[in-house]
Amino acid sequence: MIELGRNNILKIAREVDFGLYLSDGGEDILLPIKYVPEGCKIGDEIDVFVYKDSEDRPIATTLEPLAKLDEFACLEVVDVNSSGAFLDWGLEKDLFVPIKEQQAKMKEGGSYVVKVCFDYRTERLIGVGKIDALFNKDHSALEEGQEVDLLIYAETDLGYNAVIDDQYTGLIYHNDVFVPLSVGNKTSGFVKCLRTDGKIDITVRPVGLDAIEVAKRSILVNLRFAKDGVLELHDKSDADEIKLKLGLSKKIFKKAIGGLYKEGKLSLEENCIKLIPQN
Repeated sequence: MIELGRNNILKIAREVDFGLYLSDGGEDILLPIKYVPEGCKIGDEIDVFVYKDSEDRPIATTLEPLAKLDEFACLEVVDVNSSGAFLDWGLEKDLFVPIKEQQAKMKEGGSYVVKVCFDYRTERLIGVGKIDALFNKDHSALEEGQEVDLLIYAETDLGYNAVIDDQYTGLIYHNDVFVPLSVGNKTSGFVKCLRTDGKIDITVRPVGLDAIEVAKRSILVNLRFAKDGVLELHDKSDADEIKLKLGLSKKIFKKAIGGLYKEGKLSLEENCIKLIPQN
């Protein structure tokens, strides 16, 4: 059975002027000619994503969407009307988010985290912005210290809420943030604590790794990508400026650059720090 919203391996059944018909042995579906790879022939198998076109017909594409069925993604709104919003998910037909499925009213040009779901009423794929009720509450497959994939979807007074491995939700507390984060960011993290109340605490640094070591790594990465290996920060820089540029407290920053200076990895200039190339 051909699965809507997922990739399917289908066999080329026949060729027509406007594309190829692919089959799973029982059902045929069109792959439009603009998506047909060069050199394929009748009988070959091809990997395609299946969704519905503007005329509500199942159709195949070799394009990869930014999210598939049951996956989360941060997508940009390209149009809105009285019924809902249309989000760019990398395919010819935009992903529709009905008004009733929006956490807050979506605006054209804005980006929002949604989950791709199957609407059983319309038998279509839709985006759902009210994601809080969509997470898996069974955390038995997770372990403390486990590395996970994160998608930041909200900032709160406590920290950042993140989608974990497209299944769970967790919180990164502000004091566990050592790199700049914002809604829509994808990053890796670690399960810090599986709480008895069912909630999950996440950190973006390996559990048990010293905060100074994390800060040192972050500073070195930023120096390597900075022009001429220079960051216009120093031990007397304003705390807010350090937080904005590196996501570090001034105290941690001073200890980290002091350690890197002793290790011969950077020099402390009057108004900046400078990377020392290593042999």
